Amino acid sequence: MVEVPEDVDGFSHLIEHIQDAVVGFELVGSEPEVRWVNEAFVDLFGYSRDQIVNARLNKYIVPEWLRREAAALDKRTDDGEVNYQRVQRQTFDGLQEFLYRGIPYDSDRVDGFAVYTPLTKVSRQERQVQVLNRVLRHNLRNQVTVIEGNVDRLIERLDRSDDRTDEIATDARESISNLRNLSEEVGQIHQILGRPPTGDNRVDLMAVLDDTVEEFRKKYPSSVIKTDIPPTLFVRASSNIRTAVEELVENAVEHNPADQSHIWIYTQPVVEDEWIDLVIDDDGPTIPESERKVIADGAEITSHQHGSGLGLWLAKWTVEKSGGQLLIGESSLGGNKLRIRLQTFE
Repeated sequence: MVEVPEDVDGFSHLIEHIQDAVVGFELVGSEPEVRWVNEAFVDLFGYSRDQIVNARLNKYIVPEWLRREAAALDKRTDDGEVNYQRVQRQTFDGLQEFLYRGIPYDSDRVDGFAVYTPLTKVSRQERQVQVLNRVLRHNLRNQVTVIEGNVDRLIERLDRSDDRTDEIATDARESISNLRNLSEEVGQIHQILGRPPTGDNRVDLMAVLDDTVEEFRKKYPSSVIKTDIPPTLFVRASSNIRTAVEELVENAVEHNPADQSHIWIYTQPVVEDEWIDLVIDDDGPTIPESERKVIADGAEITSHQHGSGLGLWLAKWTVEKSGGQLLIGESSLGGNKLRIRLQTFE
């Protein structure tokens, strides 16, 4: 059990078992001396309690070239101010990035707490995704343009009276279009995931839906899209919520091989009108159970279970950025029932 001063002993069990590294320190000559640490500090930094307790903290965890930054943070703590900053600190295994919070505390043995949340893995992953997104999308767009031009030139030289030629040309152009759309979806996902949570944005979901339905009725005149919705319905949502609605309606239309697809869109209150479901029912092929489990239920992604495209992922992450939830089930029409669940906004 970590040794803590009597006046904070009531929190010792909590501090010992949280995953962030926590240090209780006393300022001696404006420098923090360690009075106790929790087990997460020992695990994350790699220094034993015997090494670190009663030692100068900065000597162990702050590299020489960052001492001035650390001194400025310590001074803020000494002045009674809370610190909150991304920092690099030295662990037994080398430099790591942390979110540092310095919290002043007035007691006989402890002048403050230092809390370190590891960020290295998250930061590296964010950077890697950013690089992959930019490089892959740029190269993909360029290669698609080159392929499209070459396919057109090859087709011009072929015998167009041959039905097989037209079939090949149609398949090639459809594949090129799919690649281009995939690149655009990746860009949209990257943009959405990079934005902070919505906060208190007030969006009229019915206005968004009206525009979307009108657009798809013109784009797919053979599809029957019926709605049963109120004139207005304000929800807490991001400005990108239209993307989710469009993706789900388009999914219902394009994945239906029938000559005429049927889609029914309506609202359904949840939890005494505090939450609302925008329901999109269709009569197309149902989304495979393995795909539903991965996208909606958080099942493990494998080479066989990953989802057939990015459209549903884009819708899911857009809804989640709005503080909502995407639910996938089976419709009474024989196809899919997709629910966008959002909090209402009075």
